[in-house]
Amino acid sequence: MGNSYTDLHESRILLYYCFTPIADPTAIMLWQRALCEKLGLTGRILISKHGINGTVGGTIASCKAYTKATRQYPGFKKMEFKWSEGGAEDFPKLSVKVRDEIVAFGAPEELKVDENGVVGGGVHLKPQQVNDLVAERGDEVVFFDGRNAMEAEIGKFKNAVVPDVNTTHDFIRELESGKYDWMKDKPVVSYCTGGIRCEILSSLMKNRGFEEVYQIDGGIVRYGEQFGDDGLWEGSLYVFDKRMHMEFSDHSKQLGYCQHCGADTNLFHNCINGSCRKQILLCDDCAASTATAHCGAEECASVASETSGAAEATGASETGGAAEATGASGAAGVTGTSGVSS
Repeated sequence: MGNSYTDLHESRILLYYCFTPIADPTAIMLWQRALCEKLGLTGRILISKHGINGTVGGTIASCKAYTKATRQYPGFKKMEFKWSEGGAEDFPKLSVKVRDEIVAFGAPEELKVDENGVVGGGVHLKPQQVNDLVAERGDEVVFFDGRNAMEAEIGKFKNAVVPDVNTTHDFIRELESGKYDWMKDKPVVSYCTGGIRCEILSSLMKNRGFEEVYQIDGGIVRYGEQFGDDGLWEGSLYVFDKRMHMEFSDHSKQLGYCQHCGADTNLFHNCINGSCRKQILLCDDCAASTATAHCGAEECASVASETSGAAEATGASETGGAAEATGASGAAGVTGTSGVSS
């Protein structure tokens, strides 16, 4: 059967991962790169000895062809693909790479996988089972955010514990810090965007004495698809493409606010200091002003101030030069008045 008009002219994004032993990650990488190039897909794919982790976008026809071809590899036969709005234009290019880990927790040798997935991970719960667990055990249940702390600024599960982490590399340090020992005998529901981070995080937690650990099947995405904003999730979801965030309904709770003025916003911006890699929540006005387009750190605020001052000086110089040039032509008075008014 041929492709429909919709398949050829509408686009989607695929999100997927699979933990399975891969004997030759480089061979899989070359195959995946060639397949995506042939189909015109863009996005990012990571491959390691533990499996594959990818997000790609393209036409519906190309996405269908990709899922069919990828599942031909025995280890990926049962891999699930999540379909989302978007397309190839949401990614600047195609990147397919081999890494020690498909999610960089810094524990490549601790993680064990077999043909059934991660060995020793948390119990998978369907979205309805998450609600059932909370209904049964109430406040005893602890939601544990498995994402970078900044992602929780715009959305999280109600009363969730948000660890102080900037990258996944920070989780082991946090788990071993003693801060969360009070949770070790409680039912802990770990969660992340699509589920992959919690596959690893839940196993790391169990290895460190957390007794009853769960993870949400399909992550926040799957939960939001089923319950929208009428369940236990609150706010917006941070996503790793040019959209930056997504909502599950038209009545999502507003959690994000501008770091400088407090206005509602769900948009993260890079700090104006080029040597600072921090992303911060800024409203459009504060992001547009060089004086406030910084993360708040003293060094970054100084860079913003200097940049803003230089921009003002340049603007004043250019305005002055224009006035002088106009004055030479005999209309200085009119132009000077106009320049001040503006």
